[in-house]
Amino acid sequence: MKIAIIGGGNMGSTYAKAFIQSSIIKKENLLIVEKHNDKLEALRTELGIAIEESIQESIADYDTIIVAVKPQDFRILAELLKLSLKPNQLVLSIMAGVTIDKISNLLSHSNVVRAMPNTPAQLGFGITAFTVAPGSDFSIISHVDTLLETTGKAIFMKDEAMLDAVTAISGSGPAYFYYFVKYMIEAGKQMGMEEAVATMLVKQTMLGSFQIINNSKLSLDEMIKMVASKGGTTEAALNSFESSSIGENIINALKSAEQRAKELSKGA
Repeated sequence: MKIAIIGGGNMGSTYAKAFIQSSIIKKENLLIVEKHNDKLEALRTELGIAIEESIQESIADYDTIIVAVKPQDFRILAELLKLSLKPNQLVLSIMAGVTIDKISNLLSHSNVVRAMPNTPAQLGFGITAFTVAPGSDFSIISHVDTLLETTGKAIFMKDEAMLDAVTAISGSGPAYFYYFVKYMIEAGKQMGMEEAVATMLVKQTMLGSFQIINNSKLSLDEMIKMVASKGGTTEAALNSFESSSIGENIINALKSAEQRAKELSKGA
């Protein structure tokens, strides 16, 4: 197996490192195409793999090509890439908002997979949803699943339209948690804590809460009740959440993100 990654930014380099660390591929069978000289040299030094500044004819020798560039850069890139593509090569896109149809049309290529990762993939805790072009067989799904799970977990979606919801929930999701953590820490500071103390309390609380969610058979409502005793401090905070319609606002916010993802998909 030989893999070429076009784009050596955060996600492109994340996959390169994950493939090497998992021994899913030998270094000599991995290529990154990166146009920025500073990133190019850093990747060459760090990873010890082949790095090219632009797409070469030799890209035709690679079984899987991962497209990890900014969506606005893809149209120009596609003009170069399609000159060397062979029908049996798999194109795996991790570009946000660019549909399989758009990719296939610009590349004149039908063997396309689209995936939506998130930033925790950088630490091996990512979740990536992916979908395939109509008519793709199970071997492609299995192959892509194996590649993506080197950075965490992967989930196959039959309906490509669901990737807009995936973008809203897991693609953008880390920022929502960072936002909540930020204001929990701010609350601690306003209560008189030093920032370092508030930060430690909040971060460890989030980590511990995740472990309970991940290991308990209880529902989320049951977990909430275990912490929130009648007339206690937790109930006071939860009542404030309810009176401010925070739950409903969260749902509406994620629907706004999904709508924006749909708009970007149409305009990409």
